[in-house]
Amino acid sequence: MPAPRLDRRSPLTELHVHLGAAVTPAIMWGIAHAQGIRLPTKDYWAFRDLITVGRRRRSFQAYLDLFHWTELIQSSPIAVERSVYEVIGGAYRKNNVTGLELRFNPMKRNRGGEQDLDHIIAAAVRGMDRAILEYPQVRAGLIFCLDRSFTPALNEIIASKAISWRSRGVIGIDIAGPVSPEFRFADYSAIYAECRRAGLGLTVHAGETGGPEEVAEALEALEPDRIGHGVRSADDPRVLAMLRERGTVLEVCPSSNLNTRVLEGVPEIRRVVRALVDADVRFTVSTDGPEMLRTYLRDELNLLLRHGILDMEGVERAIEIGGDASFLDRAPVIETSVARRLDGGPEDAPMPVEVGG
Repeated sequence: MPAPRLDRRSPLTELHVHLGAAVTPAIMWGIAHAQGIRLPTKDYWAFRDLITVGRRRRSFQAYLDLFHWTELIQSSPIAVERSVYEVIGGAYRKNNVTGLELRFNPMKRNRGGEQDLDHIIAAAVRGMDRAILEYPQVRAGLIFCLDRSFTPALNEIIASKAISWRSRGVIGIDIAGPVSPEFRFADYSAIYAECRRAGLGLTVHAGETGGPEEVAEALEALEPDRIGHGVRSADDPRVLAMLRERGTVLEVCPSSNLNTRVLEGVPEIRRVVRALVDADVRFTVSTDGPEMLRTYLRDELNLLLRHGILDMEGVERAIEIGGDASFLDRAPVIETSVARRLDGGPEDAPMPVEVGG
């Protein structure tokens, strides 16, 4: 008997998508050439291989290295606007994703301070506005990523921008980047507390290449609503209990963890997911980066069905949790600015921004 498959008409919510990994190579190729960026190849197919994983499994660091080119190509207001616009529309057209949270680090798109940070953020908001006007069935929001390799002072600027732009569709903050022995979640307790008071959603990458103790540290220091990946939690019953008791939602990205060798195969995915189910830990499913990884949200859910890791009830539960855990319901979101325009408000209404950045 063939494995059940999710109805293509089912509306989906995706919570963990990186802008640098979500734009199709053809669009990235066009953006790069429109800006005159010197690429290492003049052959499109070689470029496609340069910025995607495809069927090759890479190390985690090799996966992060792919972002060098995507972040460079997206480092201008024009490129960011186009990228955000394309990702939101593409997710809806390809997978009926009607709720999308798109995360990126705006400071990695302003060429080291050469371009104004608020212009980069405004461009992302314009891209969302355009996409929502074309696809009014969709709700979208931005999550700003702090980075482990940045100084606390730089990350504090990113967090302050998230608060300033909350009324225009920024819905949360995250901490991403490779594990570093110098990094401590406790150094960001005050920043996360301030963002929580401002009404932003809180998520953080933990328990991917770091062990379960990293998840425990993040939970205790930052009290996030969600954990990005978090698959190493399955290795420690104590951490699973912490997640269950706090109601923290894991953003599980199966193919991403396979391609980066965080998990070594489908049996490892099964072990992790079943541990979460057995411990009554809430989790949802995302792609991490659909175009870079060449997988879409419906593919991820069908993978779990095809291998008997979850039955249809389990998949529907993960979809439901995704909707419940979304930061999009923490008004105001992107509809605010769109509604203002549809109601006849000024196109260039003042935006809550800070000087500098």
